[in-house]
Amino acid sequence: VRIPAGVSDRQRIRIKEKGQPGQRGGPPGDLYVIVHVKPDPTFTRQGDNLVITVPITFAEAALGAEIDVPTLTGSVTLRIPPGTPTGRTLRVRGKGIARAGGTTGDLLVTIEVAVPQKLSKEARAALETYAALEHSNPRAHLAWEASNG
Repeated sequence: VRIPAGVSDRQRIRIKEKGQPGQRGGPPGDLYVIVHVKPDPTFTRQGDNLVITVPITFAEAALGAEIDVPTLTGSVTLRIPPGTPTGRTLRVRGKGIARAGGTTGDLLVTIEVAVPQKLSKEARAALETYAALEHSNPRAHLAWEASNG
């Protein structure tokens, strides 16, 4: 059985005249094969798009960076814009599932800012310096609750 490119889980493939013989000498029926696609440990799928979550450091998120991201055919370099928050999804066109008709889905890369579990003394001091210099309040939009309470 030839499995076409881009087949989906539980997709049904029809093979003409390879089923049971027909009654009273009639032609054989069709054989239907139900495809089960094994889950991938790296990617999930949304239609023809592949989805991956990629961790980046706080510095990469704040300053921007270029990172290598895996695809089905190798890796690509993805530019992370400065100020990228956790949860932002970046699109890499043409790196998803290839279909038999020649079209290809995209790779959707969801960014996850990794927070270090342990800091060196130097890293802690650098973050404390940064915190002392940073004056924005990411919860400012919640301040109305305190004033209305």
